Amino acid sequence: MAAARTRSPAVPRKRQSPEARREEFIRKAAEFFAEEGFAGGTRELAAKLGVTQPLLYRYFPSKEELIQAVYRRVYLDRWNPEWDALLADRSRPIRERLQKFYEAYTDAIFDREWLRIYLASGLAGAEINRWYVSVVETRILTRIVAEFRNEAGLPAQEPPAPGELELAWILQGGIFYYGVRKYIFDSPVQEDKARVISNALDIFFEGIAKVFGAKTKVRTRAVRRA
Repeated sequence: MAAARTRSPAVPRKRQSPEARREEFIRKAAEFFAEEGFAGGTRELAAKLGVTQPLLYRYFPSKEELIQAVYRRVYLDRWNPEWDALLADRSRPIRERLQKFYEAYTDAIFDREWLRIYLASGLAGAEINRWYVSVVETRILTRIVAEFRNEAGLPAQEPPAPGELELAWILQGGIFYYGVRKYIFDSPVQEDKARVISNALDIFFEGIAKVFGAKTKVRTRAVRRA
């Protein structure tokens, strides 16, 4: 008579802590929004996440709260506080600061999930897109204009003039669309990203200098510290 087969004891699943489960929901929701957009209710979202709707509600009482959590994780958490210090470091030329900043910033945001959520939220009219546009204008573009004015010997102006801000948006948009073409449309692009950023900065500084007159220049070398 054949010997009875012995079965290995079942390994119990490790129970997730509430914090770990919440983080998993945020991660999966980010993947879902990146692929499916923002249409549909919490029932459909819960099904896509592989959980019940009541369980999802226990962690996020509304879809809007889940979207806010995704926004913080995908957008705000990628902001490096060191960039604030870099943009404000007036011992270095603004041209040099912006080159270094945009190289690091695009390393952080140029991936498929980040870009797809940004574009999908814009098409859906979701708040997540408007939130981030406000962050870009406040933390990046307004600073660029202020730092240019300082280096060019121009008086400070708060808020920046609309024309100045639009020039900064053109710089931001050109660099951003490079990422869209490469990571969303799979279009051929110049693979030397640093050179692309450098060219965009050349155009920006040439344009903003003309707005203020041909004599307005920026430094090309850092100030030596004593």
